[in-house]
This record gives sequence, structure tokens and C-alpha cells, in this order.
Amino acid sequence: MNRRIVIFDDDHLIRFALWDLFDRRGYSVFTFPDPGLCPLYIIERCLCPPDTRCADLIVSDMNMTCSNGLDFIEELIQKGCRQPHFALMSGDFSDEDIQRAVKLGCALFTKPLDFTKVSEWADSAEKVISPGRRLYEWH
Repeated sequence: MNRRIVIFDDDHLIRFALWDLFDRRGYSVFTFPDPGLCPLYIIERCLCPPDTRCADLIVSDMNMTCSNGLDFIEELIQKGCRQPHFALMSGDFSDEDIQRAVKLGCALFTKPLDFTKVSEWADSAEKVISPGRRLYEWH
């Protein structure tokens, strides 16, 4: 099964490290230094049909130069995104951030990243990805 992950982080070394991890796992990997550069940012409503997803996993840094990852994920969900596997990364989560993220169902990873924990999260997500789901074709 072809899998897709979208990664947001303004640190190119973290983007590359995550790209490498997921590329080795067989994912199509899309990375962006800021959500504003991603097609998912500009849509007003989720374009995916019911059995289709924009990605299997979405991982975002919490505090990027131009964006807040938690706000971005919250906006995606409000736009109707049904992709169930979100994760946030930060070197300093506030209690409020943690509460909001947990309410949205996000996995949380503290920087510096423990790639074993990221891999374990991906393992658990992969177990529940429907073999019948399709990936939306970005044009």
C-alpha cells in the first residue's frame, strides 16, 4: 500500500530527518517549512471524497516562524479534514497546548525528537489505515 505523510517544520534539518525516516518506511513524503506553502492551507473545505485522504499522517511543528501548527491542524479539522493521524512537535508545549492537542487527537512529540517514539506512532497508525482508502491526487 502506498502511504503519504505531510510534514511541516521551519527547521530544514528536522524536515530532512523526518523525510528520511518516512522515505525509508516507503512513504511519499511532502515537506513544507510553513503550512502557508501547502495546498491544504488555501482550501476552504476538504476536497477529499469519503473514501479518500489527503495524507495518512500529518506532522507539524508547533511554533514555526510564520505559523502555529496547532492552529493549522485545528483549521484543517474545521474545514472537514477526516485524516485521523495528526502529530505535533515542540521543544516547549504549554499546558493549554497539550489540552487543545489532546482534544483534537494529536500525538505529541517533544524536541529533540525521539525517532523511536515517532516510529512507534507510525506503526500504530499503519495498523488502522484502511486498505481500501485512496489518496487524493494533488494537482
